[in-house]
Amino acid sequence: MSVTQQQVLEKLAGVTSPRGVALTNANVLSPITVSDGKVFFSINVDAAEARAWESVRAQAESAVRAIPGVTAAMIALTAERKPGTAAPPQPHRHGGIAPASTHRPPQGAPSPMSRQAEIPGIAAVIAVASGKGGVGKSTTALNLALGLRDLGLRVGLLDADIYGPSVPRLTGIREKPALNDDKKMIPISRFGLSIMSIGFLVEEDTAMIWRGPMVMSAITQMLRDVAWGTLDVLVVDMPPGTGDAQLTLAQNVPLKGAVIISTPQDLSLIDARRGLAMFRKVNVPVLGIVENMSYFQCPHCGTRSDIFGHGGARHEAERLGVPFLGEIPLHMAIRTTSDSGNPVVDSEPDGPHAAIYRAIGTKVRDQLRGVIAAA
Repeated sequence: MSVTQQQVLEKLAGVTSPRGVALTNANVLSPITVSDGKVFFSINVDAAEARAWESVRAQAESAVRAIPGVTAAMIALTAERKPGTAAPPQPHRHGGIAPASTHRPPQGAPSPMSRQAEIPGIAAVIAVASGKGGVGKSTTALNLALGLRDLGLRVGLLDADIYGPSVPRLTGIREKPALNDDKKMIPISRFGLSIMSIGFLVEEDTAMIWRGPMVMSAITQMLRDVAWGTLDVLVVDMPPGTGDAQLTLAQNVPLKGAVIISTPQDLSLIDARRGLAMFRKVNVPVLGIVENMSYFQCPHCGTRSDIFGHGGARHEAERLGVPFLGEIPLHMAIRTTSDSGNPVVDSEPDGPHAAIYRAIGTKVRDQLRGVIAAA
């Protein structure tokens, strides 16, 4: 059964806002997107009224999910301050409001980190991040997850790159996640990993034109409203940069560490340095730096070329006092297997590149060993 925007609006008309009017007449709804049984929209309110609107968001989500044919609903409550007003303390329950800024809270206000809560069944959540795009972060995150799998760990992969989800293409996954009896999304199982991505819910060419608070709410839902089961490690592929998504993750769950991906060139290292500094600022341990595209070795003559320079990430790790996890070459096999949805660690398990990713995974696992054993 095909779901229409009109059906969604009719259901929302039965939800009453804190002002006592129907939600559809409250002038707070964003455009509603309906795609293949999946419904997306946001409720945009002033930050001063955010607490009162959270229950409305929950009612709206329940109403939409009750429509026959709806397989998933992502409804974000976004709050913006009026110019010249101070930011009130904001709730960060799952599906609710995320912090709208990164400034220091007023004295006596609860720390944003006080909202952290473990995800039941998951021993360790780690972030794979980069200061800039184009450094091969998603490819590295997937192959790192597979390397950890090969070490005997139960591993999940969350693609939190809301604006540019790459995991559907990298894994070749085309199906949509189903819902369990608790209305939680069931991650897709592939390569022995439990995988979830916003890209599973929207078409590949869909433009995700979302404001910061909606991005933060979506990431929170993918953490909390997914039936992850029992995992030793959940690898989170972060969007590039040091913005809302990274802060949301750090404030939502007690991250056990972050892996920074960089290329050897100075421009990439500058941005990697910013990413590392951000995680340190929010008290997330930096598990180490990976130098991706470290060198190019000609597959025909064997000549090695340092296209982007070489060794910059290793020197940066030594300077900053964090582990250097390894070098990954710029190689055709990694690129072609990624494009075809058959990551190199799984498709060429006995090859040299799989060995590199497993070696990086071993260094990460060794730093998490105590956490995993305690869980």
